[in-house]
Amino acid sequence: MKIGELLQKIEYENFKGDTEIEFTGLCADSQKIKSGDIFFCYKGNEYDSHDFAKEAVDGGAVAIVCERFLECKVPQIIVSDGRQAIVPSARAFYGYADKKLKLVGITGTNGKTTTTYMLASIFEAAGKKSGVIGTLGISYADKFISPELTTPDPIYLHSVFADMKSCGVEYVFMEVSAHAIYFNKIGGLEFDVGIFTNCTQDHLDFFGNMQDYAECKKSFFTEKICKCAVVNSDDKVGRQIMQGFTKTVSYGLKNPADVFAVDIDENIKGSSFVINLFDELYEMNIRLAALHNVYNAMAAAACAKILGIDTDFIAEGLENLKGVTGRLELVAKFNGADIFVDFAHTPDGLEKSLKALKKLCKGKLYCLFGCGGNRDKTKRPIMGAIAAENSDFCIVTSDNPRYEDPYEIISEIEAGIKPLKKNYVTVTERETATEYAINLLEQGDVLLVAGKGGEYYQEIMGIKHSYNDTSVIRQIIG
Repeated sequence: MKIGELLQKIEYENFKGDTEIEFTGLCADSQKIKSGDIFFCYKGNEYDSHDFAKEAVDGGAVAIVCERFLECKVPQIIVSDGRQAIVPSARAFYGYADKKLKLVGITGTNGKTTTTYMLASIFEAAGKKSGVIGTLGISYADKFISPELTTPDPIYLHSVFADMKSCGVEYVFMEVSAHAIYFNKIGGLEFDVGIFTNCTQDHLDFFGNMQDYAECKKSFFTEKICKCAVVNSDDKVGRQIMQGFTKTVSYGLKNPADVFAVDIDENIKGSSFVINLFDELYEMNIRLAALHNVYNAMAAAACAKILGIDTDFIAEGLENLKGVTGRLELVAKFNGADIFVDFAHTPDGLEKSLKALKKLCKGKLYCLFGCGGNRDKTKRPIMGAIAAENSDFCIVTSDNPRYEDPYEIISEIEAGIKPLKKNYVTVTERETATEYAINLLEQGDVLLVAGKGGEYYQEIMGIKHSYNDTSVIRQIIG
């Protein structure tokens, strides 16, 4: 593409250079620049990438998108906001591939990943080609790309859309994080359906308070972004979305809803229920334990029905899904006990998982968990109290301590446990803690290993060390 062609498709304030120069890629990281790229400059929270423009040019950048003229010999496109200029540039460069796909965006604190995989299984049963973008990575056709961010940055996101289209993908189910909404990573995208799962405490280190966090989630549900919304009517923020967005379909168990479930039967390996899907009754079976997965199934079913999928295929797809990596996943048995791995890293997520397992546990319920470093500190004692109230024994350990002292994180979790329970231990090293917990198990017991889910690393002082809860558990029990 020539620079002149790009200028016709984006808003800019000024330009200096040759419009006939061709570029072959886009880049916003000077360390990843390739020859032929256009480099984007903007001021971030910690760094100003204008300072790295010369490095980018030395690395092969043929033009710069920036917020002020720089001392560079390559063409410069001046824009008011370099970060915001990335989205329309990426869409144009990759041929507006997003317009040729049917997009479904799932936002909410918990349940996003499971809902995307439920939808992918449903559409596979219906013979439709689909792709998934989210926390566990990107998958479509026969391709799998390891995860980096829940919602990829725009340049990479639109390159994926373009490749998906070339592979014959029709539908894309993607997680939309609060950060992606805040930074407008999804700018210009039009979602055929937007799904709202819930809004509970998370990311307060970034948003500061629950009101701002909720407002960010709610801003996704506008007619400009979503053609239709599927919303959890049992969630307070969900009900607010329903009041402000006319094209809404609701699902829930406690409040009136367009989609709901009755005769719910839970067991350690899944649930069965009768769904009322827009007044059509149908018996469903899912192989994922816990009531919150019934909610996820209702959301997926409602979305699929809106997109024209027959209920037979919805039921088949839900039953075909054997599990979702690290999402209340039954990963092993030991001494007659069941061991689950779950991503639950928020107060609400941990509470729901523990309460679900408590109902199904015939012996003692053990909970092993920690909290991430350099993230919302206020949830640590809250999660400690939740673990104390809903399990028989707690093992507090490290999660991803990042740049914080693991002992301090554990101490802050303990502050919530101590007033409620003395029956707990702290073991800083996660693998040692896991082995300790497994050796406690007897017939009928359940162990929940929470916090990291399907992650394949443990981040300590800026280094991601290879680590996976499921692999460690299976290695310990042989």
